[in-house]
Amino acid sequence: MNEPVFRADARAAFAVAYPEVPHRLTHDLRGHPLLTLDALAELAEALPANSREYNRADLPVGLNGIVPPDNGLGIGETIRRIGETGSWAALKNIEQVPAYRELLLSLLEELRPAIEARTGAMLRPQGFVFITSPDGVTPYHFDPEHNILLHLAGAKTMTLFPQGDARYAPDETHESYHTGGGRELFWTDDLARGGTEWKLKPGEALYVPVMAPHYVRNGPASAISLSITWRSEWSFEEADARAFNRVLRGIGLAPRAPGRWPARNGAKAAGWRVLRRLPGFA
Repeated sequence: MNEPVFRADARAAFAVAYPEVPHRLTHDLRGHPLLTLDALAELAEALPANSREYNRADLPVGLNGIVPPDNGLGIGETIRRIGETGSWAALKNIEQVPAYRELLLSLLEELRPAIEARTGAMLRPQGFVFITSPDGVTPYHFDPEHNILLHLAGAKTMTLFPQGDARYAPDETHESYHTGGGRELFWTDDLARGGTEWKLKPGEALYVPVMAPHYVRNGPASAISLSITWRSEWSFEEADARAFNRVLRGIGLAPRAPGRWPARNGAKAAGWRVLRRLPGFA
């Protein structure tokens, strides 16, 4: 039987902090043959085009409407030469490839008891790999999943901001995202004082709560990280309540933001689930 990637102390720390407290974990995934640069370049070339994103990595913390410039290379070359291409690459939904799905599910299975004790059934498992050139930046944004970022190579610093605080991610941005808009957040330098830096080296991981705003600065060497993510009925309820709030805002109301865990947002979520099934509703 294979040894667990998350040791007992890491699983215990996760069980205490999940789902709302960011925290550092350790892992034993370094050197995995599916996560070398050559293996990831082959994975990238096998994935459909809509499951890979890559561009220049010499970006500001806040894109603020700027479209990241293309790096002029193919995805395989971008990854194989990541130390010199000045790029950022994201491989999305790696579970589309059977070997990576097996890896993702095996990692999540180690955490399933702690996850389901707090937020119920573990839904929609997904995996993402990030490959970044030296000093590259992943701009300020949020993500809708429960997320553990396992760091594998190089060094990076994720600056994390409080989830559910409209100073860092306005309610209107959340509402737009959950009805088809982007997840990028507008950055101003006065936000910096609210961030907490988490410096990660290989063998460390960071749990990132649902919708916690963050940006990432890479260190002086190229880096590889794996995100293992999942959803819960609670996270889907919050998302649907946000979408319903946009409808309310559109008719001139000023709706209250959904509550964070363990609050439930069932009534608004149910309202959105009814509306989106109506013929002609957009």
